[in-house]
Amino acid sequence: MPTAKVDTVDPEEIAKFEAMAADWWDPEGKFKPLHHLNPCRLDYITRQIATEFGRDLSQDRPFAGLGILDIGCGGGLLSEPMARLGGDIVGADAAGRNIPVARIHAAQSGLTIDYRHSTAEAIAETGQQFDVVLAMEVIEHVADPAAFLVACRSLLKPGGLLICSTLNRNAKSYAFAILGAEHILRWLPRGTHDWRKFITPDELFGLLRGAGLEPVDKTGMILNPVRWQWQLSERDLSVNYVTASTNPA
Repeated sequence: MPTAKVDTVDPEEIAKFEAMAADWWDPEGKFKPLHHLNPCRLDYITRQIATEFGRDLSQDRPFAGLGILDIGCGGGLLSEPMARLGGDIVGADAAGRNIPVARIHAAQSGLTIDYRHSTAEAIAETGQQFDVVLAMEVIEHVADPAAFLVACRSLLKPGGLLICSTLNRNAKSYAFAILGAEHILRWLPRGTHDWRKFITPDELFGLLRGAGLEPVDKTGMILNPVRWQWQLSERDLSVNYVTASTNPA
């Protein structure tokens, strides 16, 4: 089994998000696209967890008893709803300025979340493991995607679930995520993403298997321009997509 010893943090990528830390909970600020995307991400995440662990989403706090790690938690946009669903949440981010923002907002929301200025590799070294690891829009910002996924696997209990989302690498993703989102619509500051770091679904599945994980699903996330809402798509993975993988018991 591969081991998690390589530090995959990219200092230049961390600096980008440090500069935007105060804007995490402003729905009209620099993270406006993520606020729009969040319901779609949560739809996928909650369904995958419910399926894998036999939980009924109609029940109160359906994820009670599940340890969930949110890597690259930012200001807590995913950690907070997962905590409301009953999970025991650890939110970790390599950008230190994000953590006070997340802690303050969680306290204001009456939520108990263990936020840490840390990395996947650092937590893995402690030996702590989780039922679920979330790595949403993170892998395209790390220095070594293969080593990052090895760390993710080491953080999972046997039978645990990794949910990982990223951006496909093709002409359409360049047009939408770089030219459209950063240069024309200015949803994100220029330079937020490096198209060369985008990963195709086939490449990601290969990296997941190389880390010892078993991919079980891949689904696209597409923007409906009429409703201005994101939705899941089993067929269109051309720009944003998300995967689910298990750690063989």
